[in-house]
Amino acid sequence: MSDNLNHLLSNRNPAVIENRHGKSPVLLICEHAGRLLPKSHGLLGINETEMASHIAWDIGAAQLAKRLSRKLNATLVMQAYSRLFFDCNRSLDAPDAIVTESDGIIIPKNQNLSKAQRTERRDLIYTPFHQSILDVIDERLKKGEKTVIVTIHSFTSFYRGKKRDLDFGIIHDEYLELAQALQKTAILDKDYICALNEPYSAKDGVTHTLKTHGESRKLPNVMLEICNDLIGTHQGQAIWADSLERLITCSLSKIIG
Repeated sequence: MSDNLNHLLSNRNPAVIENRHGKSPVLLICEHAGRLLPKSHGLLGINETEMASHIAWDIGAAQLAKRLSRKLNATLVMQAYSRLFFDCNRSLDAPDAIVTESDGIIIPKNQNLSKAQRTERRDLIYTPFHQSILDVIDERLKKGEKTVIVTIHSFTSFYRGKKRDLDFGIIHDEYLELAQALQKTAILDKDYICALNEPYSAKDGVTHTLKTHGESRKLPNVMLEICNDLIGTHQGQAIWADSLERLITCSLSKIIG
């Protein structure tokens, strides 16, 4: 295995928390920030190039989220492990919580897992990650701090052989106000193509984190998806951190004052 992937195999805590005492009402969450794997599982039977691709993580999302955390002075909770091991933005019983194939690539070590094996992965990754989010929210609410959940994701411009003509997607579940405010603000910017509930929507099962931590506690929440072509470099991440900081700040002023 090459040196650049040695650091991917780990037994570290899945939750990485930055700026825990940030003063912003925004709580940033990045469920697909990393591509770590437990040492005992190797690369799940795929190669290093595939492990570095969008099937394993949200390219650029972690770096963008970190920049945005600093600009907003917002707490950020990131998930360090690859979604190929267990997708922490899926319900526990969802078939795609552990995918057997992703964008045409078969994942050999995800085939024919027993219930016990799936439960083990859940307990290793999903449970401690979401407990960390719960702990952060409980701490904030106990102190009377307003809390708005914003999850940060990236998507690939080509998926299953089809081009996605989109730069920026705003996704909501039952709570509409923040998504609508963001969209109204975003359409004034002609530099990118923005759409509501694209390239995914709640019907695709991608709002699990919003449901679990936002909808269940009646907290404002939204999911943001940025094309990974736009945030794969430091320059792109800086540009989009500036854009999102403006969008979020303006939109929150309409929602929570």
